[in-house]
Amino acid sequence: MDVIELGRFAVAPDGALTPRAAPDTPALRFAWRGRAVEARFDPESIRLAADAARIPSTAIRAFDRKRAFTAAAALPQRLPAGWRARLLPDHRIRIEAEAPMDSPSNAIALVAALVRFALALDPYLDALEAGGAD
Repeated sequence: MDVIELGRFAVAPDGALTPRAAPDTPALRFAWRGRAVEARFDPESIRLAADAARIPSTAIRAFDRKRAFTAAAALPQRLPAGWRARLLPDHRIRIEAEAPMDSPSNAIALVAALVRFALALDPYLDALEAGGAD
């Protein structure tokens, strides 16, 4: 039996997944602690991004705004090697990471990478919340 086309993946009989050639890479989106998380799959890596928090608006919670900016500024030094934090134009704080994947990979390895990222993300979400970012 040859590979089965499943969405943007080619699935081999042994369960190996290979991203198919497409205009953009396959992605999986889910929520972790109410935050949007996205995983994009390349043949040799998985790129993960979470919208970890948002800097509060001056119109709604001005008293937390300075604390939230301070928490966001401290975040990059606290992140593991290879992770990065970005402040987006709409004041969302995004945390990004990339992890190597075997090629071809399988569903278990992909889900394991997602779970590792989500669990490792928790202390940074807690720090942002404590700093006034929501």
